[in-house]
Amino acid sequence: MKFSGFKVIKEALTGHKGWTPLWRDPEPQSDYDIVIVGGGGHGLATAFYLAKSFGQARIAVLEKGWLGSGNIGRNTTIIRSNYLLPGNEPFYEFSMKLWENLEQETNFNSMVSQRGIINLIHTDAQRDAYRRRGNAMRFAGADSVLLSREELREKVPFLNYDNARFPIKGGLMQPRAGTARHDGVAWGYARGADMRGVDIIQNCEVTGFKIERGKVLGVETSRGFIGAKKVGVAVAGSSSRVMSMAGMRLPIESHVLQAFVSEGLKPTIPGVITFGAGHFYISQSDKGGLVFGGDIDGYNSYAQRGNLPVIEDVLEGGMALMPMIGRARLLRGWGGVMDMSMDGSPIIDRTDIEGLYFNGGWCYGGFKATPASGYAFAHLLATDRPHDTAKAYRLDRFAKGYVIDERGAGAQPNLH
Repeated sequence: MKFSGFKVIKEALTGHKGWTPLWRDPEPQSDYDIVIVGGGGHGLATAFYLAKSFGQARIAVLEKGWLGSGNIGRNTTIIRSNYLLPGNEPFYEFSMKLWENLEQETNFNSMVSQRGIINLIHTDAQRDAYRRRGNAMRFAGADSVLLSREELREKVPFLNYDNARFPIKGGLMQPRAGTARHDGVAWGYARGADMRGVDIIQNCEVTGFKIERGKVLGVETSRGFIGAKKVGVAVAGSSSRVMSMAGMRLPIESHVLQAFVSEGLKPTIPGVITFGAGHFYISQSDKGGLVFGGDIDGYNSYAQRGNLPVIEDVLEGGMALMPMIGRARLLRGWGGVMDMSMDGSPIIDRTDIEGLYFNGGWCYGGFKATPASGYAFAHLLATDRPHDTAKAYRLDRFAKGYVIDERGAGAQPNLH
């Protein structure tokens, strides 16, 4: 089934009787050439690009729950490529370019909206740092604009510019950044992969790996053993648990990241805004809800829920930035489990076990990286070589000293 404006009109006039399921619900085969563990955004994107861009066949995606039940459906939907370091910026700019063509590639409305992102400046030193970041972005082919206080006030006049502790002095803007519909991204990639023959198997939990003589032969699942020539793991916050079944200990901690949405309001926030003096970021959904978040919970957890102190901290950041937010009623909140790496940057690499590949450690950056992560992981699985933009995301960089410390927080996952 192809989507088009004509199709929508036809179904509206014929009682909507021609819509079909977006993907099949197949039984697992006894073996595949490639098995992807994890049916989130990264796993589905990997399967899609394996089939579409690299001509691979006999692929399965195994998801322990339903599609969209993990972090792909539990985030604040921001897409951007405003990074500084050479190990990160080209990768995220590659992802940004894939976002810009995603809906045409998948023939699915993922509601990609390039409304821009503004990182606020509160000190002279921060202006210097953002000027440096903006120049690095331009060197990598991305877009950036340094806004003065007056230019910023024209775009977002409702901010607390004269806050006694955190006066706003300007901002760094990436006009091509914005938001996308998180579950729409998952559904689009799932549909696109299914159309190309990928088996998407839900309610199929991986319970172990079959490894002999240093080579992976397949996975044990809640629906029986499934053989595979190659296995790619992309399970976000469950990375440490899943990879421990293969005898591996990862340089990753799992923490909860909470997000929130307010009641529906009239259009207020033009794009995405981030607080430069605290960890708070906000945008507005098409339904009118203010979508915002902040820091991760400070303790390790695999639970998809958070605690009250972080809720209070996030709301305090919002009040300091825009006091008007205090008049909005909080509608709901949720938590996603973040796989926090030791330097705040991801891993896309082969493991020491032949045929076993790992994609994880995305910290806060997982959603915005979805297209490039899927493409780079597919490239690695298909060719056994890292993609040019992902060469720095090696698993052994922590042992060999090639860390990518974007935030400059050191080897403390809870601070990234």
